[in-house]
Amino acid sequence: MSVGENIRRLREKYQLSQEDMARIAGTTNKAVSTWEKGTREPRMGAIQAIADHFNLRKSDIIDGVVDAERPLRVPVLGTIMAGIPMYAVENILDYEEIPAALAVGGEYFALKIKEHSMEPRICEGDVVIVRRQDNVDTGDVAIVLVNGDEATIKRIKKSPNGITLIANNVAVYEPHFYSNSEILTVPVRVIGKVVELRGKL
Repeated sequence: MSVGENIRRLREKYQLSQEDMARIAGTTNKAVSTWEKGTREPRMGAIQAIADHFNLRKSDIIDGVVDAERPLRVPVLGTIMAGIPMYAVENILDYEEIPAALAVGGEYFALKIKEHSMEPRICEGDVVIVRRQDNVDTGDVAIVLVNGDEATIKRIKKSPNGITLIANNVAVYEPHFYSNSEILTVPVRVIGKVVELRGKL
């Protein structure tokens, strides 16, 4: 597999546009397009910039191989909203590392919390590690998009008739039930399951 194909796979994995990748590599959209088509090879400086951004080695991008024992660097997102690519460069605040053993289990991202509904356990400014999945179990804490608004973090209670979003801080957010028909029409969409909390002192 060519370097350009490896860059395309990396870009698509993080749902980035060619423009996003061009910003990361310090080049133009046209250059990224020529790499991916295989008509030009990227300079070593561009490969290094991409490797640094994703916490990879140059050889990982050149050979398309990632060390299975090395922690994976996942983006910390500032927000999740319908219609906006999750991994757009301007939405990435920072990066967190997760163990390689955890990373094997799926696709992960981190989200910086901007609400008070899950206090005192999860506070504004905390970072949560999320596994991308569209289905969770009762009792799981999930990231949920409701009516296309900014995603929220809530505990999930499922029933045959629908789903209830439950906050820890009921003074801020009372439990809200959505019927099965409302899940489709509102809509209510689970983005992922929270698997780890990284609080800030």
